[in-house]
Amino acid sequence: MKALIVDDEARVRKAVRLLVDWDAHQINEILEAGNGNEAIEIIRQAKPALVIMDMMMESGNGVELMTWVNEFAGNIKFIVVSGHNDFEFVRQTVRHGGIDYILKPIEAEAINVAIAKAVAAWRSEEADRRERQKQNIQLNEFKPIYGEKLLSALIDDPINSELSLRRLRSDGIIPENVLSSRLILVQIDTGNNLLLNRFGGDTGLLNYAIVNICNEFLQGQRKGVAFRYWGGPSEIAIILWDIQTSVVELIGRINQGIYSTLQVRMHFGISCIGSLPKQLSYQRAEVAEALQRRNLLIHEDYCHFSTSSEEFKERNEAAKTEIQGHASPTIFAHVKEDWKMAVISGSTDVLSAAAQHWVDELSRCGIVTPEILNSWKNDALLFRSQLVRETLGPDADSALAELEQADQLHPAPYTNGYSFSLFAWRDWSFDLMERISEVIAAKQAKESNPMHDIVKYIELNYASDLSLQEIAGKFFVSREYISRRFKQEYGINFSDFIVNVRIDKAKLLIQNPRLKLSQISEMVGFHDVKYFSKVFKKQVGVSPKDYRNQFKI
Repeated sequence: MKALIVDDEARVRKAVRLLVDWDAHQINEILEAGNGNEAIEIIRQAKPALVIMDMMMESGNGVELMTWVNEFAGNIKFIVVSGHNDFEFVRQTVRHGGIDYILKPIEAEAINVAIAKAVAAWRSEEADRRERQKQNIQLNEFKPIYGEKLLSALIDDPINSELSLRRLRSDGIIPENVLSSRLILVQIDTGNNLLLNRFGGDTGLLNYAIVNICNEFLQGQRKGVAFRYWGGPSEIAIILWDIQTSVVELIGRINQGIYSTLQVRMHFGISCIGSLPKQLSYQRAEVAEALQRRNLLIHEDYCHFSTSSEEFKERNEAAKTEIQGHASPTIFAHVKEDWKMAVISGSTDVLSAAAQHWVDELSRCGIVTPEILNSWKNDALLFRSQLVRETLGPDADSALAELEQADQLHPAPYTNGYSFSLFAWRDWSFDLMERISEVIAAKQAKESNPMHDIVKYIELNYASDLSLQEIAGKFFVSREYISRRFKQEYGINFSDFIVNVRIDKAKLLIQNPRLKLSQISEMVGFHDVKYFSKVFKKQVGVSPKDYRNQFKI
């Protein structure tokens, strides 16, 4: 905290310095001024919390200084120190909010009491100011969210939409005379990492920037309002009540503003004109459909109208004529057999040809939409599930789990992305088929491996007296083959593998307190309980009895 001593006598300023216990009042900087005019300059620059001043000074007297402080620095507390016991001076001090009026010669107790009172008053008012400032910040932060939720409720909560509209009108967000509007959705490409990285990966900041850009073109002329729509992921909504304006031209200007700031252009779904707020929920479905049915092969078209709108009919008349010359859209069933043969073959060339055929079929009618891509992607994943189950039977679940885990590392291209590429979808389909082929081949190879069947047989017959000779004869392989493969695949010999299986089964049985150790020994293939205990302790590190005690409560 800073304090300023104002007196035209240096000895008085020195006396004040010596008499005040500055540390006790937590005042760490003491400034001095020889007159009122000099004090004003210091107050402007240093902004002290406390001024100790004389009333009678040659240049800029105390009353003038108090008047200036009241007008321009009202949070400063001041104490008057004067050699004149003048009622008028006292009255002026009180009128201007002075803390105390002390007569010279100054007494240490009197001035310290006055300063303590002034410091307490300043700190109390400062705490109030900070709390009000904090509340104002919170209110300013809350207001946009409050407005966004009310505007979103117009769309998503038809029952209470009239109440939300009245609140928005009373807040001046929507004009009283607005009865009709369009709903527009700005679709943000959440797969655009370059754009997101500019905002530190924070989609909230990105949304905030886009809303501000849109409102620069809307609110200045009271055409509408843009806001973050809470009913959908990464969407900006615009309620456009100036229905006389050319929506295509307006969006062109907004998009140019977005491009100038962010170096990207965005796609806009546009509804028909409808009554406000009754038809907003219907308009929301319209624009969602318009965005899902935009043709990804036409990159430069950013305005997408509802199919029931007049604008859609006019803008697509020529396109309809052109499209009639193309074949109807291809369904996944047309390439399903190609995919199946490619996966079964496992050939890179055949897989590549099937992937290329898929994108050729996808694009040959001249229209590729996010809706079509989602349908094809879902059909491709359904094909995978059906083929794996058909091929692997009971092992299909583990294979599909493995493939679904790989999907996280190799996701499909974003269907609503702005940078649509047939090559990206071709590569994704190739990778998808290749992974299916590899997993099926690996599972089938494991099934054809005699060791797989041998291990299954041991796990089912571990209680029997199994011998290497018996196993070799049953599976038509040599004893040497079995011994070598057990060493290769499990790092132990045949007999140790059987012992491991038996002890593992014994560990489960021991947890049943009703079974005797002799019974368990017989059940897992040991005919001597002492030998069983010896082998168990060697394998597990404790005796069967001590192991059982671990499970007692």
